[in-house]
Amino acid sequence: MKILAVDPGQKNIGLAISDELGISARPLTIIKHIKREIDAAQVAAIAAENDAKLIIIGQSLDEEGKPTFEGRRSARFAKALRAQTDLPVELWDEAYSTQDARQSYIDMGISRKKRRGHLDDVAAAVILRSYLESKN
Repeated sequence: MKILAVDPGQKNIGLAISDELGISARPLTIIKHIKREIDAAQVAAIAAENDAKLIIIGQSLDEEGKPTFEGRRSARFAKALRAQTDLPVELWDEAYSTQDARQSYIDMGISRKKRRGHLDDVAAAVILRSYLESKN
């Protein structure tokens, strides 16, 4: 079953997809944030195009496990996405996903100059990898 992961941000939304067996996660694309409902429609369309059966949305939580300001934004995005698709939509703790994505680039030996730019799709892959590992 393919799973689409979403890393929602203020400017960009990173997307990653799993393989059919739910073993690996790879960055898929980055879409520009326009408006919650428009973004949700784009994500729903991409999920359908990629034959995803589940959508995971990264949600930041504080030390007590409660959603942060950004985490509450993710919850509102999840609600908008549920209105756009019949696919199940789950929130998943995205703790340190952007930092892990940045570290992945460093570990791969990618130069600082090439690391500049958006990590949103790689962060979505980190979120998805975390989800897949918890289920296996």
